[in-house]
Amino acid sequence: MPITVTEAPYRPVPLDPPRKHWTRAECAALESTGALNHESLELIEGELITRMGKKRPHVNALTFLMAWLVRVFGEAYVNAEAPIDVAPEDNPTNEAEPDIIVLTRPSWEFEHSNPRPADLRLIVEVSDTTLGFDLTAKANLYARAGVVEYWVLDVSARRLVVHREPVQGRYTQIGVYGDHERIAPLAAAHAEFRAADAFRT
Repeated sequence: MPITVTEAPYRPVPLDPPRKHWTRAECAALESTGALNHESLELIEGELITRMGKKRPHVNALTFLMAWLVRVFGEAYVNAEAPIDVAPEDNPTNEAEPDIIVLTRPSWEFEHSNPRPADLRLIVEVSDTTLGFDLTAKANLYARAGVVEYWVLDVSARRLVVHREPVQGRYTQIGVYGDHERIAPLAAAHAEFRAADAFRT
């Protein structure tokens, strides 16, 4: 017969190991010594996130979408995997590197600084293994920064999730577009895009 106890027989222990909360300054110091390979890491909410290796469907979708954006906005305004600044209060512990950004000014004007939210027409993440993270942590980060439009191209479901109208740290307009539905960026109302155009199948 089991013994009845009124208290836990052991002290609860944390389920997760302790984590180091990083700042951009600390990451820059480590990078300058060669102790940090920043190319494979992204600083989000004080955590160094490993940038997952890209599978071929992700690479293809990113290539096709990037080419379309270059045709619409021009090569000088579209960057791949470039670091950006976010909200001033978030900047010390965040340096996001979206898959694609569309700038309001030519790239060469940002020689010594990251683009700020006001410099961004559109942010795009192409997602397969990182979909949940891109739809939550990244969306919240970009909304707090006031980024006017954020797209998540969901490779597995062949759909486009469009975030607009950031208000008080949240996107108030989120639309999900199937692979054959059309949507135009706010900054290029004449140019319509279908998720299917990124897959060519």
